[in-house]
Amino acid sequence: MSKARIGVLGAGLMGHGIAQIFALHGHEVAIYDPAQAALDVVKTRIVANLRDLGQDQTAVERVTPRATIAEAVRDADFVVEAALENLAVKQTIFAEVEKHARADAILSSNTSVIPITQIMRGVKDGARTLGTHWWNPPYLVPLVEVIGTDRTSQSAIDWTMALHRSLGQTPVHVKKDVPGFVGNRLQHALWREAISLVENGICDAETVDIVVKASFGRRLAVLGPLENVDMVGLDLTQAIHETVLPAIDSRPAPSPLLKKLMDEGKFGFKSGEGLRKWSPEDQAALRLKVLQHLKTARENDV
Repeated sequence: MSKARIGVLGAGLMGHGIAQIFALHGHEVAIYDPAQAALDVVKTRIVANLRDLGQDQTAVERVTPRATIAEAVRDADFVVEAALENLAVKQTIFAEVEKHARADAILSSNTSVIPITQIMRGVKDGARTLGTHWWNPPYLVPLVEVIGTDRTSQSAIDWTMALHRSLGQTPVHVKKDVPGFVGNRLQHALWREAISLVENGICDAETVDIVVKASFGRRLAVLGPLENVDMVGLDLTQAIHETVLPAIDSRPAPSPLLKKLMDEGKFGFKSGEGLRKWSPEDQAALRLKVLQHLKTARENDV
Protein backbone atom coordinates (compact mmCIF):
# COMPACT_ATOMS: atom_id res chain seq x y z
CA MET A 1 0.00 0.00 0.00
CA SER A 2 1.26 3.50 -0.88
CA LYS A 3 1.91 5.84 2.03
CA ALA A 4 -1.19 7.61 3.33
CA ARG A 5 -1.58 10.86 5.18
CA ILE A 6 -3.07 10.20 8.59
CA GLY A 7 -4.98 12.49 10.94
CA VAL A 8 -5.08 11.39 14.60
CA LEU A 9 -7.47 13.18 16.94
CA GLY A 10 -6.29 12.62 20.50
CA ALA A 11 -2.70 12.51 21.77
CA GLY A 12 -3.31 10.58 24.97
CA LEU A 13 -2.98 6.92 25.92
CA MET A 14 -4.22 5.50 22.62
CA GLY A 15 -3.70 8.38 20.21
CA HIS A 16 0.05 8.73 20.63
CA GLY A 17 0.52 4.97 20.21
CA ILE A 18 -1.60 4.87 17.05
CA ALA A 19 0.35 7.81 15.62
CA GLN A 20 3.57 5.99 16.49
CA ILE A 21 2.63 2.87 14.51
CA PHE A 22 1.60 4.83 11.42
CA ALA A 23 4.76 6.96 11.52
CA LEU A 24 7.00 3.93 12.04
CA HIS A 25 5.63 2.48 8.80
CA GLY A 26 6.35 5.61 6.79
CA HIS A 27 3.04 7.47 6.94
CA GLU A 28 2.89 11.22 7.60
CA VAL A 29 0.80 11.84 10.72
CA ALA A 30 -0.89 15.06 11.86
CA ILE A 31 -2.06 14.82 15.47
CA TYR A 32 -4.40 17.06 17.46
CA ASP A 33 -5.48 17.18 21.09
CA PRO A 34 -7.53 19.88 22.85
CA ALA A 35 -5.11 19.68 25.80
CA GLN A 36 -1.95 21.56 24.87
CA ALA A 37 -0.04 19.67 27.57
CA ALA A 38 -0.73 16.39 25.74
CA LEU A 39 0.44 17.84 22.44
CA ASP A 40 3.58 19.25 24.03
CA VAL A 41 4.80 15.81 25.13
CA VAL A 42 3.40 13.56 22.39
CA LYS A 43 6.65 13.35 20.41
CA THR A 44 8.66 12.77 23.59
CA ARG A 45 6.38 9.87 24.51
CA ILE A 46 6.69 8.36 21.04
CA VAL A 47 10.50 8.61 21.06
CA ALA A 48 10.61 6.94 24.48
CA ASN A 49 8.48 4.05 23.19
CA LEU A 50 10.57 3.63 20.05
CA ARG A 51 13.79 3.68 22.09
CA ASP A 52 12.43 1.08 24.51
CA LEU A 53 11.40 -1.18 21.63
CA GLY A 54 14.68 -0.75 19.76
CA GLN A 55 12.88 0.78 16.77
CA ASP A 56 13.75 3.69 14.49
CA GLN A 57 13.50 6.83 16.61
CA THR A 58 13.59 9.07 13.54
CA ALA A 59 10.05 7.90 12.76
CA VAL A 60 8.85 10.60 15.17
CA GLU A 61 9.86 13.19 12.55
CA ARG A 62 6.80 12.08 10.58
CA VAL A 63 4.48 13.12 13.44
CA THR A 64 3.36 16.75 13.39
CA PRO A 65 1.29 18.22 16.25
CA ARG A 66 -1.50 20.51 15.04
CA ALA A 67 -3.34 23.24 16.93
CA THR A 68 -6.83 22.54 15.53
CA ILE A 69 -8.93 19.68 14.19
CA ALA A 70 -9.08 21.48 10.85
CA GLU A 71 -5.29 21.49 10.51
CA ALA A 72 -5.04 17.83 11.53
CA VAL A 73 -7.56 16.49 9.02
CA ARG A 74 -7.41 18.90 6.07
CA ASP A 75 -4.97 16.80 4.00
CA ALA A 76 -5.66 13.40 5.53
CA ASP A 77 -6.54 10.27 3.58
CA PHE A 78 -7.54 8.55 6.81
CA VAL A 79 -8.74 10.10 10.07
CA VAL A 80 -8.87 8.20 13.37
CA GLU A 81 -10.48 9.71 16.46
CA ALA A 82 -9.04 8.58 19.80
CA ALA A 83 -10.84 10.89 22.21
CA LEU A 84 -12.67 10.29 25.49
CA GLU A 85 -15.12 7.38 25.57
CA ASN A 86 -18.08 9.77 25.47
CA LEU A 87 -20.71 9.67 22.72
CA ALA A 88 -21.48 13.41 22.73
CA VAL A 89 -17.77 14.31 22.58
CA LYS A 90 -17.18 11.99 19.65
CA GLN A 91 -20.23 13.24 17.75
CA THR A 92 -19.05 16.83 18.21
CA ILE A 93 -15.60 15.93 16.92
CA PHE A 94 -16.92 14.32 13.75
CA ALA A 95 -19.24 17.26 13.08
CA GLU A 96 -16.09 19.40 13.02
CA VAL A 97 -14.10 16.83 11.04
CA GLU A 98 -16.72 16.72 8.29
CA LYS A 99 -16.39 20.48 7.79
CA HIS A 100 -12.67 20.26 7.05
CA ALA A 101 -11.75 16.76 5.84
CA ARG A 102 -11.54 15.91 2.16
CA ALA A 103 -14.69 14.36 0.71
CA ASP A 104 -12.83 11.14 -0.05
CA ALA A 105 -11.14 10.76 3.35
CA ILE A 106 -12.15 7.74 5.42
CA LEU A 107 -13.32 8.67 8.93
CA SER A 108 -12.90 6.22 11.82
CA SER A 109 -13.41 6.07 15.57
CA ASN A 110 -11.23 4.15 18.01
CA THR A 111 -14.08 3.70 20.50
CA SER A 112 -13.90 0.56 22.64
CA VAL A 113 -17.61 -0.13 23.00
CA ILE A 114 -19.86 2.64 21.60
CA PRO A 115 -21.67 1.59 18.39
CA ILE A 116 -20.16 3.34 15.37
CA THR A 117 -23.65 4.00 13.99
CA GLN A 118 -24.37 6.28 16.95
CA ILE A 119 -21.05 8.10 16.74
CA MET A 120 -21.32 8.73 12.98
CA ARG A 121 -25.06 9.45 12.89
CA GLY A 122 -24.53 13.12 11.99
CA VAL A 123 -21.97 12.51 9.22
CA LYS A 124 -23.68 13.04 5.88
CA ASP A 125 -21.65 10.53 3.87
CA GLY A 126 -21.93 7.39 5.94
CA ALA A 127 -20.24 5.29 3.26
CA ARG A 128 -16.82 6.53 4.44
CA THR A 129 -17.41 6.07 8.17
CA LEU A 130 -16.35 3.07 10.24
CA GLY A 131 -14.67 2.01 13.47
CA THR A 132 -11.07 0.94 14.02
CA HIS A 133 -10.78 -0.32 17.58
CA TRP A 134 -7.14 -0.68 18.61
CA TRP A 135 -6.12 -2.32 21.88
CA ASN A 136 -3.88 -0.88 24.59
CA PRO A 137 -0.98 -0.40 24.15
CA PRO A 138 -1.46 -0.19 20.37
CA TYR A 139 2.24 -0.60 19.59
CA LEU A 140 2.32 -3.96 21.41
CA VAL A 141 -1.16 -5.46 20.88
CA PRO A 142 -1.71 -6.26 17.19
CA LEU A 143 -5.51 -6.55 16.94
CA VAL A 144 -7.55 -3.83 15.21
CA GLU A 145 -11.30 -4.43 14.97
CA VAL A 146 -12.66 -2.79 11.80
CA ILE A 147 -16.36 -2.15 12.30
CA GLY A 148 -18.74 -1.27 9.52
CA THR A 149 -22.25 0.13 9.81
CA ASP A 150 -25.26 -0.28 7.51
CA ARG A 151 -23.96 2.77 5.61
CA THR A 152 -20.27 1.85 5.33
CA SER A 153 -19.09 0.96 1.81
CA GLN A 154 -17.26 -2.29 1.16
CA SER A 155 -14.46 -0.32 -0.49
CA ALA A 156 -13.91 1.66 2.72
CA ILE A 157 -13.75 -1.59 4.71
CA ASP A 158 -11.35 -3.20 2.24
CA TRP A 159 -9.03 -0.16 2.10
CA THR A 160 -8.95 0.15 5.88
CA MET A 161 -8.22 -3.54 6.35
CA ALA A 162 -5.36 -3.34 3.85
CA LEU A 163 -3.98 -0.18 5.48
CA HIS A 164 -3.82 -1.75 8.94
CA ARG A 165 -2.48 -5.02 7.61
CA SER A 166 0.38 -3.07 6.01
CA LEU A 167 1.28 -1.79 9.49
CA GLY A 168 1.89 -5.32 10.73
CA GLN A 169 -1.33 -5.21 12.73
CA THR A 170 -4.01 -7.92 12.72
CA PRO A 171 -7.22 -6.36 11.40
CA VAL A 172 -10.52 -8.26 11.62
CA HIS A 173 -13.83 -7.28 10.05
CA VAL A 174 -16.71 -6.94 12.52
CA LYS A 175 -19.75 -7.37 10.28
CA LYS A 176 -22.44 -6.02 12.62
CA ASP A 177 -22.17 -2.82 14.64
CA VAL A 178 -22.98 -3.97 18.19
CA PRO A 179 -21.88 -2.50 21.57
CA GLY A 180 -18.41 -3.80 22.49
CA PHE A 181 -17.86 -5.32 19.01
CA VAL A 182 -16.14 -8.74 19.46
CA GLY A 183 -13.19 -8.44 21.83
CA ASN A 184 -14.81 -6.44 24.60
CA ARG A 185 -17.97 -8.54 24.52
CA LEU A 186 -15.84 -11.63 25.13
CA GLN A 187 -13.65 -9.93 27.72
CA HIS A 188 -16.49 -8.50 29.76
CA ALA A 189 -18.49 -11.72 29.67
CA LEU A 190 -15.52 -13.23 31.51
CA TRP A 191 -15.26 -10.25 33.87
CA ARG A 192 -18.97 -10.48 34.73
CA GLU A 193 -18.65 -14.10 35.83
CA ALA A 194 -15.35 -13.42 37.62
CA ILE A 195 -16.94 -10.67 39.71
CA SER A 196 -20.01 -12.82 40.34
CA LEU A 197 -17.86 -15.64 41.75
CA VAL A 198 -16.46 -13.22 44.34
CA GLU A 199 -19.82 -11.59 45.01
CA ASN A 200 -21.38 -14.98 45.79
CA GLY A 201 -18.55 -16.14 48.05
CA ILE A 202 -17.47 -18.97 45.78
CA CYS A 203 -13.85 -17.82 45.95
CA ASP A 204 -11.85 -14.66 46.51
CA ALA A 205 -10.50 -12.35 43.81
CA GLU A 206 -6.97 -13.72 44.00
CA THR A 207 -8.25 -17.24 43.36
CA VAL A 208 -10.15 -16.12 40.26
CA ASP A 209 -6.98 -14.61 38.79
CA ILE A 210 -4.87 -17.65 39.67
CA VAL A 211 -7.39 -20.03 38.10
CA VAL A 212 -7.47 -18.09 34.81
CA LYS A 213 -3.70 -17.58 34.56
CA ALA A 214 -2.81 -21.16 35.58
CA SER A 215 -5.35 -22.94 33.36
CA PHE A 216 -7.12 -21.92 30.16
CA GLY A 217 -5.37 -18.54 30.13
CA ARG A 218 -2.15 -20.32 29.20
CA ARG A 219 -3.77 -21.71 26.06
CA LEU A 220 -5.60 -18.64 24.85
CA ALA A 221 -2.72 -17.12 22.87
CA VAL A 222 -2.60 -20.20 20.63
CA LEU A 223 -6.01 -21.82 21.08
CA GLY A 224 -9.08 -19.65 20.56
CA PRO A 225 -12.36 -20.57 22.28
CA LEU A 226 -14.07 -21.83 19.13
CA GLU A 227 -11.00 -23.82 18.11
CA ASN A 228 -11.26 -25.37 21.55
CA VAL A 229 -14.95 -26.14 21.04
CA ASP A 230 -14.15 -28.03 17.85
CA MET A 231 -11.16 -29.71 19.48
CA VAL A 232 -13.15 -31.18 22.38
CA GLY A 233 -16.27 -31.73 20.26
CA LEU A 234 -19.64 -30.05 19.98
CA ASP A 235 -21.32 -32.93 21.75
CA LEU A 236 -19.17 -32.49 24.88
CA THR A 237 -19.58 -28.70 24.68
CA GLN A 238 -23.36 -29.05 24.58
CA ALA A 239 -23.36 -31.46 27.52
CA ILE A 240 -21.22 -29.08 29.60
CA HIS A 241 -23.40 -26.11 28.68
CA GLU A 242 -26.56 -27.90 29.74
CA THR A 243 -25.15 -28.12 33.26
CA VAL A 244 -23.13 -24.92 33.66
CA LEU A 245 -24.88 -22.21 31.63
CA PRO A 246 -27.99 -22.05 33.85
CA ALA A 247 -25.69 -21.36 36.82
CA ILE A 248 -23.62 -18.62 35.17
CA ASP A 249 -24.41 -14.97 35.91
CA SER A 250 -26.61 -13.53 33.16
CA ARG A 251 -27.79 -10.26 34.71
CA PRO A 252 -28.00 -7.44 32.15
CA ALA A 253 -26.52 -4.98 34.64
CA PRO A 254 -23.27 -4.49 36.60
CA SER A 255 -22.76 -6.52 39.76
CA PRO A 256 -23.96 -4.77 42.96
CA LEU A 257 -20.55 -5.65 44.39
CA LEU A 258 -18.95 -2.99 42.20
CA LYS A 259 -21.17 -0.24 43.59
CA LYS A 260 -20.69 -1.48 47.16
CA LEU A 261 -16.91 -1.34 46.83
CA MET A 262 -16.96 2.08 45.18
CA ASP A 263 -19.26 3.41 47.93
CA GLU A 264 -16.50 2.30 50.32
CA GLY A 265 -13.94 4.30 48.34
CA LYS A 266 -12.41 1.25 46.69
CA PHE A 267 -11.74 1.96 43.00
CA GLY A 268 -8.83 -0.38 42.25
CA PHE A 269 -5.30 0.83 41.56
CA LYS A 270 -6.27 4.50 41.82
CA SER A 271 -7.32 4.10 45.47
CA GLY A 272 -5.00 1.24 46.44
CA GLU A 273 -7.83 -1.27 46.78
CA GLY A 274 -10.62 -2.67 44.65
CA LEU A 275 -11.46 -6.34 44.50
CA ARG A 276 -7.92 -6.78 45.90
CA LYS A 277 -5.47 -4.57 47.79
CA TRP A 278 -2.70 -2.93 45.74
CA SER A 279 0.37 -1.27 47.18
CA PRO A 280 2.30 1.09 44.86
CA GLU A 281 4.98 -1.61 44.58
CA ASP A 282 2.42 -4.26 43.65
CA GLN A 283 0.92 -2.00 41.01
CA ALA A 284 4.29 -1.22 39.46
CA ALA A 285 5.28 -4.88 39.45
CA LEU A 286 2.09 -5.98 37.71
CA ARG A 287 2.27 -3.23 35.09
CA LEU A 288 5.89 -4.19 34.34
CA LYS A 289 5.01 -7.88 34.14
CA VAL A 290 2.22 -7.20 31.63
CA LEU A 291 4.44 -4.90 29.57
CA GLN A 292 7.29 -7.43 29.42
CA HIS A 293 4.87 -10.21 28.47
CA LEU A 294 3.40 -8.14 25.63
CA LYS A 295 6.85 -7.11 24.36
CA THR A 296 7.98 -10.74 24.29
CA ALA A 297 4.81 -11.80 22.48
CA ARG A 298 5.25 -9.03 19.89
CA GLU A 299 8.88 -10.00 19.32
CA ASN A 300 7.84 -13.62 18.79
CA ASP A 301 5.19 -12.52 16.28
CA VAL A 302 7.83 -10.70 14.28
